[in-house]
Amino acid sequence: MIGTSASKQNIIDVLSGIFVRAGSRPYQGSAVTMSEHMLQTAALAERAAAAGHLVAAALLHDVGHFGTDFPETYLEGSHAAMLGAETDHRHEEMGARLLAPFFGPEVTEPIRLHVAAKRYLCAVEPGFLDKLPPQTAHTLDLQGGPMSPDEVAAFEANVGAEAAVKLRRWDEGGIVPGLATPDFAHYRRLIEDLIED
Repeated sequence: MIGTSASKQNIIDVLSGIFVRAGSRPYQGSAVTMSEHMLQTAALAERAAAAGHLVAAALLHDVGHFGTDFPETYLEGSHAAMLGAETDHRHEEMGARLLAPFFGPEVTEPIRLHVAAKRYLCAVEPGFLDKLPPQTAHTLDLQGGPMSPDEVAAFEANVGAEAAVKLRRWDEGGIVPGLATPDFAHYRRLIEDLIED
């Protein structure tokens, strides 16, 4: 456990530290690191002229994998063993919960729903499932597989569904080895402006 206590005074530094230290782990066994993946996802959101809160959500969407940087207990942050995982650690809920003391639902809800959005897209968009890399397809099974018609209807009724689907598309696009992106410091002011008093 890294053991850093996050507060409104140091949350930006805690998040930056996650990108520097823990973010060097490979993302889904690819040649892209966790930090590179999250930065690529944010860059795609920014390129799409997304609102600032969605850019922040894209940047921080996988922070739940690194819950040990917060005053919470989190059992497994490594992607190394995920292909052999038999349970879902619900990183999307962990991330939203860890960030909720600092950011509003416009940031945390797309993060909380980005796994549900994957399940949704697999159910409603022909070919989406076939394009998933093996790791993502494996975790999809752990997360419940493509949504049922009832689950689709419930997801679509969610206020945050549209934002979560956008985030999911950027998430899927953020796995390009060697792609140059802005670093975490580029987003620092944007994140600072979103911290709630």
